[in-house]
Amino acid sequence: MSHLLDLLRNLVRARSRTAGRPRSANGASSFHAIWEMPAELGPHPQLTEVSAVLEVRVPPRLRALYFWALQVDLVDARGKWGVGHTGLQWNPRYPGGTAVNWGGYASVDQGGVVLPGTQSPLPGFSDDPNTLSYRWQANRPYRIRVYRSPETPEGWRVEVADLISGTWEVVRDLLPAPGRHTTDSYLSNPFVWSEVFAGCDAPSVAVRWSDLKALDGAGAEVRPTAVRVSYQAYERGGCPNTDIKVDETGGVLQVTNTPRIAAQDAKLPLPGQAASV
Repeated sequence: MSHLLDLLRNLVRARSRTAGRPRSANGASSFHAIWEMPAELGPHPQLTEVSAVLEVRVPPRLRALYFWALQVDLVDARGKWGVGHTGLQWNPRYPGGTAVNWGGYASVDQGGVVLPGTQSPLPGFSDDPNTLSYRWQANRPYRIRVYRSPETPEGWRVEVADLISGTWEVVRDLLPAPGRHTTDSYLSNPFVWSEVFAGCDAPSVAVRWSDLKALDGAGAEVRPTAVRVSYQAYERGGCPNTDIKVDETGGVLQVTNTPRIAAQDAKLPLPGQAASV
């Protein structure tokens, strides 16, 4: 009986685990804010541009990888050919620990390979062309924008703009997997996420997403009406002490090591989006 009681106590403690590294396959815990677009656009709107403003409100204090990204599906008339994700990183490998990323993967039917891309004007490492050195600062807003490349056929470009200085940098163009050619590609299903390669009990980190918007096929601006909350399942190693909230001006906050208020699949209305400038 004593052994059974100890087992039950251990199960209870494990289910409320908020310390130590995530027990996921890649050693990270992630959580997502999925854009709920206006109903009249249909379930899979065809978008030609997607952008969001990212501000790291409470930066990391550990030498661990943090990645805050805007993700989109890459689609054409034959279906989804890949996904792309772009955003800022806290990455100890890079000078000052700051980097930007634009990379992605081909769809399963295309082999799931890492998508190729053009050479970036930003410095980086030859073994990781997706991640480049970029000197972002905490408490400063950066617009991350995905749009059709004006120079590379079939390419999708990302640029990052510092909204305080007004300066911007092209990150690079992402391309279809070898053998896949598409001339009618578009973006769909945008969402933003945080992926944290640190312990669930690491000092709390907070980022704010704002001014979420896209352009449809006619060039009209469209915005999400809400975000739907999605956490990596606890059973798959996700930390149970991450949370997503919307502030009074429609900013979407993603916070680690904090009590969870928003439940899985909760829809959080966006009352009015505004960039922090």
